[in-house]
Amino acid sequence: MAIISEVEEESSSSRPTMLPFKATFDPSNPLGFLGKVFDFLGEQSDFLKKVSAEEEISAAVRAAKEKLRKAEKPVEKKPEKESVKPVEKKPEKESVKPSMAGSSAEPMEVEKPKEEQNKETGPVVPNQGNGTDLENYSWVQSLQEVTVNIPIPTGTKARSVVCEIKKNRLKVGLKGQDPIIDGELYRSVKPDDCYWNIEDQKVISVLMTKQDQMEWWKCCVKGEPEIDTQKVEPENSKLADLDPETRQTVEKMMFDQRQKQMGLPTSDELQKQDILKKFMSEHPEMDFTNAKIN
Repeated sequence: MAIISEVEEESSSSRPTMLPFKATFDPSNPLGFLGKVFDFLGEQSDFLKKVSAEEEISAAVRAAKEKLRKAEKPVEKKPEKESVKPVEKKPEKESVKPSMAGSSAEPMEVEKPKEEQNKETGPVVPNQGNGTDLENYSWVQSLQEVTVNIPIPTGTKARSVVCEIKKNRLKVGLKGQDPIIDGELYRSVKPDDCYWNIEDQKVISVLMTKQDQMEWWKCCVKGEPEIDTQKVEPENSKLADLDPETRQTVEKMMFDQRQKQMGLPTSDELQKQDILKKFMSEHPEMDFTNAKIN
């Protein structure tokens, strides 16, 4: 366990007052420590009241992960280069052949398609909005809509934004620069019911209405990492806004997802089992030893 404590130091009139922060860090429960940090922020500042607080925190987490990833890369590659060099220098006449093999092996790792990488790693756990936080943008979804949030330089004006929302494609970026997003959508949307705006002059927010409002998207743009839709958790408050028929269908979907996660039969399979049991009780003279439910 590590204990973090900052003691308020005497400050001159030009320095802001340093407020003490004390918290116990338990490696087995890092989220508990973060909760205390956010409680402290809420009590001592207005940071959490900002509309962009969640996006700024997500950006800080992504930056920390990227920094950690870059720090780990050289450590992984050093042993490979050191192990190849002695083999190349042994026979002087054949020094060209090992170098050719080395040059052909390195790009094979770099040029792996994103789709193959996704298959190897498998689906990712969705974020709190049932979407994904990516390097250049994040997206969340409900059964009816998909919202994409793209960080941009502070002070960016609407006239500098390029945003094209088509039935099966999304393109977003800034004029004079490469698009931030430019690809085929996971499923179709209703372009007439889609719109975008700039929030706090630093985030492009794109809202898209789904064509099929009874399906969870696995990704926003094809080729990006896919989420595990079995772990999607709709908000109860959103379910209350649905009409009775749609709500019943959604609740059935949620029940079936939980049953599959636990290796239990779905609602349709349970219904078939009940029908079979009833039929068996009505026909005791029949042998149902090898009966199976498809």
